[in-house]
Amino acid sequence: MNIIRGLSMYAIPIILLIILSIGLYREIKVYDVFIEGAKEGMLTVFKIIPSLVGLMVAIGVFRASGALDLIVFAVKPIVGIFGIPAETLPIILLRPISGSASLAMLSDIFKLHGPDSFIGRISSTLSGSTETIFYTLAVYFGAVGIKNIRYTLLIALIANIAGVIATVLICSAIFA
Repeated sequence: MNIIRGLSMYAIPIILLIILSIGLYREIKVYDVFIEGAKEGMLTVFKIIPSLVGLMVAIGVFRASGALDLIVFAVKPIVGIFGIPAETLPIILLRPISGSASLAMLSDIFKLHGPDSFIGRISSTLSGSTETIFYTLAVYFGAVGIKNIRYTLLIALIANIAGVIATVLICSAIFA
């Protein structure tokens, strides 16, 4: 344990020293390169802000309108057949859209059912085994200007469904 603690304490300073040493050895103006990278980072932020604002507004409207509750009510009988607890549906539906919205739902589930309950464990595992697909696509594809996300979105949604299925099967085998 002491080795891991020591590595975690010194990892970042050592990496910085290695980068600076290589830069000095190759006669690179490290600070100037850093500043140039920071400028590019700021430009990227300005490019993706409209996508992020649109996504956040859409999530707010989706939750406030009651559409999430309506979808959960409609899908509840179907997911029950597959052994998916209905209480986890908000996370399953919101996780591909927003990590912060699904984290809020996870917090609500913990308050209601407890983190060590079966529902809490499935919800936790869902949060770790699925991705914020639409957020990630908006940020990364928006940053480089890619507009055609059709196949990426399809594969990401299939992977998300696989994560949900694996979560339910594994948690049911281990915790039920």
